[in-house]
Amino acid sequence: MAQNTDVTLPIATWTQLTDANVTSITFQNKGGNYILVKGTTSASAPTDDDGAVRYNPGQGERDVFLSELFPGIAAVRVYAYAPTGAEVMVSHA
Repeated sequence: MAQNTDVTLPIATWTQLTDANVTSITFQNKGGNYILVKGTTSASAPTDDDGAVRYNPGQGERDVFLSELFPGIAAVRVYAYAPTGAEVMVSHA
């Protein structure tokens, strides 16, 4: 299902940014601390930060294919983790 919204990341919890399988995504870290972003091959949340990409405040991606962000896996879902909590703008079709 398509969405264009803000997602609140609780402290130190992997939170799904996507609400369905997607091929591309736009997102921006609107928080005051870094976040980690990780692709997964299913709707199961990650259990570690291996392969996660760090985004500092204000950073993100614009309409990027998951295959470009996470070329080593067939990612279809995207999760984010914030050690102190954060707000993330996310948009995908």
